[in-house]
Amino acid sequence: MDKLKAIEYFVASVDAGSFARAAQRLEISVPAVQKLVGALERSLGVTLLERGSRGVRLTPGGAEYLDRCRPLLGELDDLSRVERTMKGAGERPSGTLAVAAHPQLAHHVLLPALPRFHALYPEVEIDFRTVNRIGDADALTADVLLLHGWPEVPPDYVHRQLGGSRSLIMAAPDYWALHGVPQHPSDLSACTCLVMRNPAGILLDLWEFVRDAKSVQVPVRGWLSSNAREAVLDLVLGGHGVGRFTELTTRDHVQSGRLVPVLLDWQVQGGPPVNLLFKGSARNTPGLRVFVEHAMQCLRDLGAEDDAVHKTLASDRPAWHLRGYGRASATVRGRR
Repeated sequence: MDKLKAIEYFVASVDAGSFARAAQRLEISVPAVQKLVGALERSLGVTLLERGSRGVRLTPGGAEYLDRCRPLLGELDDLSRVERTMKGAGERPSGTLAVAAHPQLAHHVLLPALPRFHALYPEVEIDFRTVNRIGDADALTADVLLLHGWPEVPPDYVHRQLGGSRSLIMAAPDYWALHGVPQHPSDLSACTCLVMRNPAGILLDLWEFVRDAKSVQVPVRGWLSSNAREAVLDLVLGGHGVGRFTELTTRDHVQSGRLVPVLLDWQVQGGPPVNLLFKGSARNTPGLRVFVEHAMQCLRDLGAEDDAVHKTLASDRPAWHLRGYGRASATVRGRR
């Protein structure tokens, strides 16, 4: 047990009033805080915090221990500031940084931003790879990851869920001209919808919409489904069907008029949030720190965090994801 870190987590839990809020401030997982505070209590043979549904509360022994810990942490904080001053603000980030990203986020977010990052920090060498899930071999050895979806985050990782750009229903102008533009989500049931299968193998054939507190679920179908997003996109661009894509990764096609989004007065549900993850043990490494800041700024510039409503909705796992159906539409059939 790292006793100094355990004391830090204990004090943070007291100040925050709960393990969850302490974990958020420390940018670590809740289990990591609980585990280390519990280890500290066992080493002392004293219960420091009473756990409850509303958070944590100091025990008498915890209050006494807290009074002794605060001066110690204050002295350590002063020492850390002195050490940072001695190292100097001019320390340049350097070394190799392993970066992994979902292919679409790589293409539309990170890769366009890497030349500018290199210009700012020429001594950092990027080992760049594309991955689909945090369990992929190349992801496990990466220092920082940018992923879509709802990853199962290991306890030693810092996780920042950034919401994400909204999803849109789109087709080529020729398709809409031939088949008509849907006026209500239910009209999509008569359209040829080309659907994708996510990395977990779930067919995303249930498109969900919300407007003015009204929710509509539309099981869709077409002549093709694929786990290759670019294949689906190429066919939709060719006028062969309707697709659901994130605004973040199709902005150029919309601006050029090659894709026309519809049902814009409805909010499309189930779009995967964008997640930034990095190893907590490396959080103070200069190269990692500046790269995380750069990636966050890129996402802000692209509008990935603009809409708090989209962020909230994207953070909620859809029912089909939670229950692990082979088809998302099975959640509808299961209620009949």
